[in-house]
Amino acid sequence: MTDTPAAEITLRFLAEPSDVNFGGNVHGGNVMKWIDHAGYTCAANWSASYCVTAYVGGIRFLEPISVGDLVTLHAELMHTGRTSMHISVSVHARNPRERQRRFTTHCILVFVALDESGGKQPVPAFTPETDHQQRLNDYARRMIELRGQLRNEADAFLSDFLP
Repeated sequence: MTDTPAAEITLRFLAEPSDVNFGGNVHGGNVMKWIDHAGYTCAANWSASYCVTAYVGGIRFLEPISVGDLVTLHAELMHTGRTSMHISVSVHARNPRERQRRFTTHCILVFVALDESGGKQPVPAFTPETDHQQRLNDYARRMIELRGQLRNEADAFLSDFLP
């Protein structure tokens, strides 16, 4: 029996004391690492390939995460290019003794699938099937356009500093 690749995954674990920053909450860098892990898992599962992070953008830290919180990361495929995958990762946290969860962080990542020799490898095309998936796909396409505009602006600005 062959499994069809899932377009989404969920990871859950408890935030540990070693994750804390000087302010007593989970360090933002740890949250970013968790987001990358969730995004990688989704991308590797979809592409059946080793993947590398090509872009991380729009990360928003909305609420703190405390030690002992049950952390849930939900990664979902938004859009595929020829070799790339746009992944949305949402992070929620809650005290495990309570039922109310908090939306703490969100981020968009782009992963590129690699073959055995490290070259880019084509990925299966993603076709949105639900309204939610279509909204994610539309959002990813808008972000692609905006990143192109930002890249052009940055290139024009940086040209003043290059020899």
